[in-house]
Amino acid sequence: MMRRTKPVLSWIAAIAVAASGLSLGATSAQATDPDPATQQYRPLLHYTPQKNWMNDPNGLVYHNGTYHMYYQYNPLGTTWGNMSWGHATSTDLVHWQEKPLAIPQTFNGAGQSVEDIFSGSVVVDTQNTSGFGSLGNPPLVAVYTSNFTGAHPTLAGKQAQALAYSTDNGETWTKYAGNPVLNRNTSDFRDPKVFWYQGPTESYWVMAAVEANEHRMLFYKSSNLKNWDYLDDFKPANATGGQWECPDLFPLAVDGDPNNIKWVLAVNINPGAVAGGSGGQYFVGSFNGTTFSSETTDPADVAPPGTAIAGFNDGSYSGWNVQNDAANPSGPWGSVPPDGTLPGQQAVSGAIGTGLVNSFHGGDTPVGTMESAPFTVGKDYINFLAGGGRHARLPDEQPGTQPPPGYMLFDGFDYPGTLTDAGWQLTGDFEAARNPSTTGGEFAIGKRINTFEGGSKADDNIGTITSPEFYLTNTNIGFLLGGGARTDGQLQVELLVGGVPVRTTTGTNSGDLNWKNWDVSQYFGQVARIRIVDNATGPWGHLTLDNMVLGSEPAKPRSSETSVNLVVNGQAVRTTTGSDSEHLEWKTWDVTEFKGSQATIKIVDNNRGGWGHVLADEFVQSDVTRLEQHDWLDWGRDYYATVSFNNAPDGKRIMLGWMNNWDYGQATPTSIWRGTMALPREVTLTQTPQGPRLRQKAVAQADTLKNTTAAYSISQPQVIQPGNSNLPISGDVVQIDAEFSPGTASAFGLKVLGNGTESTRVGYTATSGRAFIDRTNSGNESFHPAFASVDDVPVQLINGKLRLRLYVDRSSVEVFAQDGLATLTDQVFPASGATTLSVFADGGTATLESLTVTPLNKAMW
Repeated sequence: MMRRTKPVLSWIAAIAVAASGLSLGATSAQATDPDPATQQYRPLLHYTPQKNWMNDPNGLVYHNGTYHMYYQYNPLGTTWGNMSWGHATSTDLVHWQEKPLAIPQTFNGAGQSVEDIFSGSVVVDTQNTSGFGSLGNPPLVAVYTSNFTGAHPTLAGKQAQALAYSTDNGETWTKYAGNPVLNRNTSDFRDPKVFWYQGPTESYWVMAAVEANEHRMLFYKSSNLKNWDYLDDFKPANATGGQWECPDLFPLAVDGDPNNIKWVLAVNINPGAVAGGSGGQYFVGSFNGTTFSSETTDPADVAPPGTAIAGFNDGSYSGWNVQNDAANPSGPWGSVPPDGTLPGQQAVSGAIGTGLVNSFHGGDTPVGTMESAPFTVGKDYINFLAGGGRHARLPDEQPGTQPPPGYMLFDGFDYPGTLTDAGWQLTGDFEAARNPSTTGGEFAIGKRINTFEGGSKADDNIGTITSPEFYLTNTNIGFLLGGGARTDGQLQVELLVGGVPVRTTTGTNSGDLNWKNWDVSQYFGQVARIRIVDNATGPWGHLTLDNMVLGSEPAKPRSSETSVNLVVNGQAVRTTTGSDSEHLEWKTWDVTEFKGSQATIKIVDNNRGGWGHVLADEFVQSDVTRLEQHDWLDWGRDYYATVSFNNAPDGKRIMLGWMNNWDYGQATPTSIWRGTMALPREVTLTQTPQGPRLRQKAVAQADTLKNTTAAYSISQPQVIQPGNSNLPISGDVVQIDAEFSPGTASAFGLKVLGNGTESTRVGYTATSGRAFIDRTNSGNESFHPAFASVDDVPVQLINGKLRLRLYVDRSSVEVFAQDGLATLTDQVFPASGATTLSVFADGGTATLESLTVTPLNKAMW
């Protein structure tokens, strides 16, 4: 590939060049692009494109001896955008060859993208049901989501399903002229997974696609891939804290028994996965060609085990300090917890028991707070239900109306007499006896200046109100302001220096007073006055001013949040909102760092607009999260958009995921590329005490990469002493197979990609019974605040032992615990040369029963 030297190509030409596999410059790749194998963080086992951005795997299919991996690709940059389908092929699932761009965006005559090519699947149309090929040369048919951009003439902002076909083994593609083939006229209908269903009485194509924000999977059938009929849908279940994406549905025999077939429905979620951010969950059940029936859905109306903080089921807000709106005394909380939906409200769902918190008393207009009695944080997690509006507190906002520290100018207008008595000058319609005012404006503190009340003409009062002189002896003036908005200077508060306005502020057409701030540092030491100018008439022709504070800190405005907060030492240390929905969803706070501290739950409704209310219920302290009760494809941070190959040989089910997380995926510190695929995994169903569950392992072809002659093994069990012990082998592309027995250590395991000061820890915490990846000291963690993490999964010891298989590949660690019953996948970004391998034990000893470290030959580059 070559580096573009001049920006002379149009977007269409650039895409066309990428699709052709031609370069965008005039010099050779050898002269301009570094050898990928030498680039820091470039994996040698996992697939990455040579350059640019990659995310979801798409169109995974096996055909004529070749595995095809299509994927979401930006041919023009290293962040998400210009979505097209990239393409790579392999004959063994480990050695991949990047191919030219497969399906590019669609452009109009003006060079604008009208259609982005979002995720989907590819099928081998063996019977040529589509008519795109022939029985002798059956076509490959891609079913993908058309994301219609704002430039599309008829479907702007919509998502629908479309087709493209290939008759040359997936090398080149033609978009179907009759697209879209399935359109619900919605904006988040996407990610079709299509397969051939062989039923007892009839067979047909089945599509599973998602309405992402509704947490629904919809099933359709077709005889020709062009015309689709609705079958049924799988409704919200288990994890619903983010958008549902990239579904899959397939049968598996339990422990290989052909008489015990179950169906697995996988759906990816972003955010809201068990480790945070994006991830994949799955359900096990049955599918009859129309309906999927889950056998593993966790009941939504049962709280996680633990200690209740509040459930609101006794008919009172007992122990809570409830502050209703002074102007709307019955709202927003009411006097007792309601049992569900309030008048004028859409139907509320998801609550448990006979009561909940619902701040819709009186509609969205009332505002207020309610706060629990103090309690001691005694467990690792607080689980609760939350819904309502999605209005978070922004940085530098506050939930209340607390003044900034400083000197209160003009006594906050709480004079014993009039403004005139205190040296103020009034002109026009403003009367001394009416100023200051004691009414008008929400959130005022005591007396105030209100130009509606300051004369006899209400909103039609005109004139000025000017303060006595004062010295600017600090850097900020904060003040509460409400009332009308004008941009022509007819309605504003002014700071006068030398008789000239140097700062001005108007209202926001709201009766609610909120904090405003002027930085006055450049006028420090000078004499100033405040002047209120009201030359406006008609609706909102007034201002309300209160509490002017001269201080060193800016005033913090009151938020418009609808939030649930954990308060420790007076500070909100955890916060959650609803998702603009009347459905309450389970939320979890990790409060490990606050164990032993006194805390309160504070629920805030500061919003009078649309979705200006909050729902909450069932606060429980627990040792587990609600999400941990569900089944997950992986418990690490970096395994998303996982789907399976169609038509894989020998009836195997092979899944592939994007090894990244949308929390930080566009910031990872790679160079000319960004995005990595996990190793392909073969998945099976095995019987467990909880029922049939997935077991995963890297595909068998990965064994061909082993350099067994360079492997290191221990000949007999070894006691791991407290501390860290380096192994006599090192490497950053290795497979590690280890078995441990716990001893007295609180935690034990392996350290990989180490350099003496940093490493990635992979181990087991004996007290909690959890395997983990700890990447908090793994190298570069500072590129994004969400990256550093300890990710763990509950693991049952088998005969008192823990078996781990690790695949370490320069910038990632994939962990398969207990022969793949649990998996963890994380990216890491170690320092150059970090190849040390070691074992560790914390606070005691453990036994290393067996260990083999096998260097792996590179599969890429």
